[in-house]
Amino acid sequence: MKFKALNVFGRVYIAKEGINAQISVPSSNVEALRELIYSTSPELNNLRLNIAIDDDGKSFWVLRMKVRDRVVADGITDDSFDASKTGQYLKAHEVNEMIDDPNTVFVDMRNHYEYEVGHFENAIEVPSDTFRDQLPMAVDMLQEQKDKNIVMYCTGGIRCEKASAYMLHNGFKNVYHVEGGIIEYARKAKEQGLPLRFKGKKLCV
Repeated sequence: MKFKALNVFGRVYIAKEGINAQISVPSSNVEALRELIYSTSPELNNLRLNIAIDDDGKSFWVLRMKVRDRVVADGITDDSFDASKTGQYLKAHEVNEMIDDPNTVFVDMRNHYEYEVGHFENAIEVPSDTFRDQLPMAVDMLQEQKDKNIVMYCTGGIRCEKASAYMLHNGFKNVYHVEGGIIEYARKAKEQGLPLRFKGKKLCV
């Protein structure tokens, strides 16, 4: 197997709505893995890969792949919900521009531990450890700020992308999400020499 030859470890969830994958590979094999993924199917060509900037070398010990109904458990039962109708992507420089806008609210869609480890300046926490509970809580918490710009973010971009679609589904108009989550934000900010607007001990966990 090609993946085995590249020493790929991690976990991959596959669903009709997409793929949620967190994988670990030796840095010397990153480009080979990228080429393998891009050549597997036309739909995967030029797929964005979020490369973490923090790594303790102990991420995963095996490679697990599972087929699931959803790439992330959301608890949504409304058949009219369309996960493909998401908010607008924000790139790193756009995040920094919006973070000082008083008409903008940053919403952390990670769990309590992740929020405590580090979060964007002035971001609000949705106080639940499960994503399925956070979605309706975020809608309730932000009702009085419905006319503001709502920026959702998470670690790798999957939870916040679905959260942005859920906010739009519930009547919010100006909804955004950080492209690639804080992993991609941190990488791009470093690459482009932008100030990091992230407070905490670590950028991602």
